[in-house]
Amino acid sequence: MQMRKTTLIAGVLAVASMIGTQSAFSASHMKKYTIENDAINTSLTGKPGDAAKGRKLAVNRKKGNCLACHVISDLKDQPFHGNVGPSLDGVADRYTEGELRLRVVNPKFFHSGSIMPAFYKKSGLNRVIKKFKDKTILTAQEVEDVVAYLKTLK
Repeated sequence: MQMRKTTLIAGVLAVASMIGTQSAFSASHMKKYTIENDAINTSLTGKPGDAAKGRKLAVNRKKGNCLACHVISDLKDQPFHGNVGPSLDGVADRYTEGELRLRVVNPKFFHSGSIMPAFYKKSGLNRVIKKFKDKTILTAQEVEDVVAYLKTLK
């Protein structure tokens, strides 16, 4: 596998006031990260995620919404698991933490035709509703929380 190293720096955003509940968040600063060997190997926040919070994000229809496309046996108490994407059962055994982080940040890095949204990207997107323009779906800490939860799926 050819080693890839790309440094991505996102600009500073104005903090937008949120009216009601929205699924996209404006960040005052996007965190800098490096993609190396098909992974983001360091935390976006410099601290570990909270798996319990990540589990809640995975089922939240306005945030992570992993169940819209994936089966997750750990969440069998939740209705309506999708079958568009692969099962997330055993995902922690298939990918490193850094690979999981990059898949959440920007799945199109691996598969340009993926319908999975980039949860921590705000530019280069198509068909974005005006109120979500220049906003990420998840904050950097929420990405870390989802990754921590995915790491429990062995």
